[in-house]
Amino acid sequence: MQKIKNVKEFVEKLDAAKKVNPKDLSSDQDLSIGIMNLISIEEHLMFSGAKTGKTAFYDQINQVREMRKRMMQKIIPSYEGEVWCISKHLLASSMRLFEVGTKALAAGDRDLAYSLFDDSYELYCVFWGLNMGMLEGAADLKYVPKEKKAPAKAAASVNADTPAPTSMGRLKNWVKNAVNCCIE
Repeated sequence: MQKIKNVKEFVEKLDAAKKVNPKDLSSDQDLSIGIMNLISIEEHLMFSGAKTGKTAFYDQINQVREMRKRMMQKIIPSYEGEVWCISKHLLASSMRLFEVGTKALAAGDRDLAYSLFDDSYELYCVFWGLNMGMLEGAADLKYVPKEKKAPAKAAASVNADTPAPTSMGRLKNWVKNAVNCCIE
């Protein structure tokens, strides 16, 4: 198997593979958000049972858990080690940090909210990197940004061959460009 040299090449190979095996990443992104909510429902059922003393809440957990497992299998059909469990916790943590961020934003603490949103998105990117097989070789990836019109002053400083500063930066850029729920 030939090693992929950069994100642009990866996206091109992914697009070519879609013609043979149409895996719709935008649908997978929507599904991953649905899975986050199913994990949250499991948690809320447990807390509702504990707070109210009504075991009927506990009795619903397995039904939601089974649905969550079926949905996760659509994104993670095979894995090694503890990728499944890591993935579940990455999505759960991403969702929780997002929720805490929205509460901080509503309370007027924009700095905390923005920091939590960034952390939430970083965990979400790690989820995709893990499940697209990009984490092990993330240091070898080079971000190739889309061409876009930049202001005259900034255009001179933009270098398409400049890699993002960190592996996480490259991973975030990949998710930003390859996993796009707005592409129909």
